[in-house]
Amino acid sequence: MTVTPGADAPERPLQPLEQPRLDLAVIAEMVAPGARVLDVGCGDGALLQLLAQKKGVDGRGVELSQRGVNECVAKGLSVIQGDADTDLSDYPDDGFDYVILSQTLQATRRPRAALANMLRIGRRAIISFPNFGYWRVRAQFAFGGRMPVTGRLDYHWHDTPNIHLCTIRDFVEIVDELGAHIERGVAFDRAGAPIRFSAPWWVWNLFGEQAVFLLERGDQRR
Repeated sequence: MTVTPGADAPERPLQPLEQPRLDLAVIAEMVAPGARVLDVGCGDGALLQLLAQKKGVDGRGVELSQRGVNECVAKGLSVIQGDADTDLSDYPDDGFDYVILSQTLQATRRPRAALANMLRIGRRAIISFPNFGYWRVRAQFAFGGRMPVTGRLDYHWHDTPNIHLCTIRDFVEIVDELGAHIERGVAFDRAGAPIRFSAPWWVWNLFGEQAVFLLERGDQRR
């Protein structure tokens, strides 16, 4: 599959916006107006629609499910069917300003490779994910002896698509391994309130139910 970032989008009016999911609203704040954006695992296109209407981005999407692709196209979004684990290698270096992966990292088979490709394709990468180090998750393990089910991890062990769950601490370590820089990070508690930026990582890891990180390639800081 050969991918051209500037491929023509379908000419259809975008539908009115609904109230965005918390992490999508935060991601939208991190994206500069008019940027070239690739949303990987874009689902029903809620984030692309938000970015198009609020930031005027040139947005493209990749979605594994045909149903998701159909929903995106119905909204007038430029989305193709593809797999984050296999198809990102077809995209050229620096083809986008931002590559986004929202609540999908834990469902990839090779998350490190997916992150590396995102940082190659985009000048910046934005990732949101549920934190497996959250205290309620730990408590279900410690006191219930069972795989946890929470608001952000709402599948049971036998039907979950989440195969590589990680903690905020795990994520920060792999970012360091990839030689990338965390330009901005936000962790949210169960109520959706942000944890103080100055708080140490262990506080984020213990009390953050989910997190959003804006990454920059290390070679861009020279």
